[in-house]
Amino acid sequence: MPQKRPIRSILPRRDAGTANDTVSPEHSMAPRHPGQGAAPQASAVESSVVNSAVYRDGRRIATPATPAEALAHLPDASSMAWIGLYRPDEAQLHAAASQFDLHELAVEDAIHRHQRPKLERYGDTLFVVLRSARYHDESETVDFGELHIFCGPTFVLTVRHSESPELSSVRERLESEPELLKLGPEAVLYAILDAVVDGYVPVVDGLQNDIDEIETEVFGGDPMVSRRIYELSREVIEFQRATKPLLGMLRALSAGFEKYHTDDELQRYLRDVSDHATNVVERIDGFRDLLANILAVNATLISQEQNEEMRKLTHASIAENEQLKKVSSWAAILFAPTLIGTVYGMNFENMPELEWAGGYLIALAAMGLTCLILYTVFKRRGWL
Repeated sequence: MPQKRPIRSILPRRDAGTANDTVSPEHSMAPRHPGQGAAPQASAVESSVVNSAVYRDGRRIATPATPAEALAHLPDASSMAWIGLYRPDEAQLHAAASQFDLHELAVEDAIHRHQRPKLERYGDTLFVVLRSARYHDESETVDFGELHIFCGPTFVLTVRHSESPELSSVRERLESEPELLKLGPEAVLYAILDAVVDGYVPVVDGLQNDIDEIETEVFGGDPMVSRRIYELSREVIEFQRATKPLLGMLRALSAGFEKYHTDDELQRYLRDVSDHATNVVERIDGFRDLLANILAVNATLISQEQNEEMRKLTHASIAENEQLKKVSSWAAILFAPTLIGTVYGMNFENMPELEWAGGYLIALAAMGLTCLILYTVFKRRGWL
């Protein structure tokens, strides 16, 4: 997979230095309020709105403060409202749901975080859950976000529970291409899908670098590498859970092209997103298998190292035993004459051998013979 995909002609990025260079609320995370210095209204939803706009023929015609105002500014069925919510509470979501007539089951899923990526249709409204990912170079960790999208005939409602994915760039790119934006809510949905999949690419590259480092550490004998393999494996599994359901979601969208009369340009756009999502999923699957192999190799290397240490200890023990045998053998040989000499050094009067003329020579001969016998025995047993 290349480091950066070429920019598609149907969705160009805005060049630096163009108009409207100010940071959008969707990027700054600060809730937007109508007017400069105006006090926030007592709306249950407004405090969580980070950006809101009404579009007609691909161009912004109004910037309402609340979903209710956005619906009021819709001139006809060919226009569209796009409202972005950031970490709304339950009351705020229910208030938005009442304005857009969202299904209660979809709203319940949007309230409770940690949903798996999925695509569900409630009447003419699509409910999409996406998991974004960001790689942090400093800590070499992956941060996962969550995004819920309600896509209706004339509106798109995005609910973010984390800082990523950052949607202000998606809005800017679509607003810079009115021909694409005028295709309606489906164009917004596909552009968000593309942004999320594009965000996976640096994560995949970061994980690849981590795996390369781990391979070097494994063969370098780093004792802490097992822990790092385990932690990276957990991130890869979590990343796999965030990306693999995308393939089924994209296939479901493709299956509805004819039924819902999807524009040909959007069909090509979605197929391109699907191709890149497939590449990401395949690489992640490869990472998981590779980490499993690395862990097995690391366990083998550790076992070999332990066996080598045991072999060295065994050889050292054998050498010590050989030395101990020699010392013990010579101690036994020297003990025999010492014992005889000690007996005859007692100086008792009634020791018959003391009167023998050849007693001294006999004692020396006994000492020598005993030493010779012991030496011969130890030598045959290999102790000497």
